[in-house]
Amino acid sequence: MAGETLILALESSCDETAAAVLRGEREVLSDIVASQAEIHAEYGGVVPELACRAHAESVVPVVEKALKKAGAEVEELSAIAVTQGPGLIGALLIGLSFAKSLAWSKNIPLVPVNHLEAHISAAFVEEEGAALDGQPFVGLVVSGGHTSIYYSKERGSYRLMGQTLDDAAGEAFDKVAKIMGLGYPGGVVIDRLAKEGDPNRFKFPRPMLDKSEFDFSFSGLKTALRTHVEKYMGNLEGQELNDTCASFQDAVVEVLVTKTFRAVKSSGAKNLVVCGGVACNSRLRQKLAETAQKRGVNLVIPRPRYCTDNAVMVAASGRQRFLAGIRADLTLNAIPTWPLEE
Repeated sequence: MAGETLILALESSCDETAAAVLRGEREVLSDIVASQAEIHAEYGGVVPELACRAHAESVVPVVEKALKKAGAEVEELSAIAVTQGPGLIGALLIGLSFAKSLAWSKNIPLVPVNHLEAHISAAFVEEEGAALDGQPFVGLVVSGGHTSIYYSKERGSYRLMGQTLDDAAGEAFDKVAKIMGLGYPGGVVIDRLAKEGDPNRFKFPRPMLDKSEFDFSFSGLKTALRTHVEKYMGNLEGQELNDTCASFQDAVVEVLVTKTFRAVKSSGAKNLVVCGGVACNSRLRQKLAETAQKRGVNLVIPRPRYCTDNAVMVAASGRQRFLAGIRADLTLNAIPTWPLEE
C-alpha cells in the first residue's frame, strides 16, 4: 500500500551530505546530515572542489547511519530517491553515483528528485502541510542559491511567477556577512546580531520593489551595504554593527514578504509555502506570519531543520514521484541547472 512505502533519500547538491529514511508520507525514521560549514568557513563560501571531496568521504557513513537509525535493511526499501539537480555538478555526481550503485546492486527502483521541489515538499512532511495536499498554493523557495516564487495548482505542477535576476537572498546574506567580517555561513550571524539592532537606524534600498511584480534583485542592496561599511573604515562594531545587520535584514525581508504576498493575491491562492535555508531567518518568519494572519492566508513554513538542505525533503518528493511511476535507469546524470517547471 502507498502508506507503507519506505524511501531512502540522498542529498548532495551543495555542502551538506545527507541521508534519510521516510516511512509513508510523514514518518521520519532517520535524518542524518554531515555539514561542511567548518570546511568552507575559511573561504567565506562554498569551494566546489572541497565540497566534492567531503561528499565522497561522507556519503557511505551517512547512508549507513541513516539505515541503522531507521532500523531498516536495504532490501526492505521501496525506492531510493536522490537529488539530480540543480546544484554543483561534482557534488551532485557523488550522491547520484552512490544511489545508482546501490539501486542497481539490490534491484531497487531509483527516483530522481529536483532540489527545488524537494524544498517545497518539506512542508508536506509537517502536520500543517499535510492538509494542503491537493490544494493550490504559492511557494517561495528562498535559499543560498535560489530565490523564486511558484504557483502550484497541486503538488507536482509548478509555474514560475518570479525569481532573482542576480544574487539569491541567501547568497546576499553570506556575501554581506563576509564584507563585515562575520564569517560563514553569514545568514545565521546576521539574524543573531539583528535581534539586538534597530532596523530603522540605516536606510538601505528595497531593490525592484515596484519595478517588477514578482522578480527580485539583491546585487544593488549588497553594493549599498558595502558602501555603508566603507564609511566606518574597518571599525564597524558594537551597536552600529547590530543596527547595520538589522537594517540590512529588514530590507531583504520587506522585499521578500511584499513580493510573495503580491503573488498570493495575484494567483488567488489561499495557501503559502515558504522554504529554503533563508526561511530559518527569525525576522522573515515573523513578518510572514503577521502578514498571513492579516490577509487570511494559510502559511506553512517547515521547521528550521527541514528548511536547510536535508534528505527528508528529498524523501518526501521522491515518495510522491515514486507513487506517480517516475523511475530512472543507470544513465541518470546530474542536471546543474534544472528549472522546476520541467
